[in-house]
Amino acid sequence: MLAVEGLFAGYGRIEALRGIDLEVRAGEIMSLVGANGAGKTTLLMTISGAPLRTAGRVVFDGEDITGLPMFEIVRRGLCHVPEGRRIFPRMTVLENLRMGGYAADPRNFPSDLEKVLTLFPQLKQRLGQRGGTLSGGEQQMLAIGRALIGRPRMLLLDEPSLGLAPLMALQLFQAILAINRDEKLTVLLIEQNAYQALKLADRACIMVNGAITLRGTGAELLADPAVQAAYLEGAA
Repeated sequence: MLAVEGLFAGYGRIEALRGIDLEVRAGEIMSLVGANGAGKTTLLMTISGAPLRTAGRVVFDGEDITGLPMFEIVRRGLCHVPEGRRIFPRMTVLENLRMGGYAADPRNFPSDLEKVLTLFPQLKQRLGQRGGTLSGGEQQMLAIGRALIGRPRMLLLDEPSLGLAPLMALQLFQAILAINRDEKLTVLLIEQNAYQALKLADRACIMVNGAITLRGTGAELLADPAVQAAYLEGAA
């Protein structure tokens, strides 16, 4: 569904991505694991249309989307939930969710809203509450729910559990798995919790200094001694 070919990107003279080749298959969860500064967020931003690319291309569902503006990429069914949630804090939960459907058929909103509230029942009691007053976990649910309202075919998730309590993080991981399983939604996941990222993943990659250094199934990388030593010390 997604093919990244020879992708280079950077910030001025700083090269953040160095020839990334990546393929994400329809219906799978692909996880990217790496230390801070490895280039993971830059990769998602570049896929999503941020003007960071210096070479290479991005193909989504057979169409070259390299250089398309972000709103056109969203209209094609590729939706990015960025690190830090980036909800609209002064808008209510319901208004935030409506913003997610700007590129979708408005007639689908009631049924799509019901799906989101079934997935994240905490939001049902918060529909009239401003987004900025929600807890961190509720804001992350809102950010993911807003993306789902647009009926994406693929979801890019950047650090969904960042800053969350373990129980709330586990609930989010279960929701991501349910979205993938029940909606057949393809997911490209960046996650600081390497153990959970690899546990969820059908396939995964390790990124180091802007390059992919190791690939395999989630189970293979979980069992790899080098991966365990670098990323899974103390994980459970």
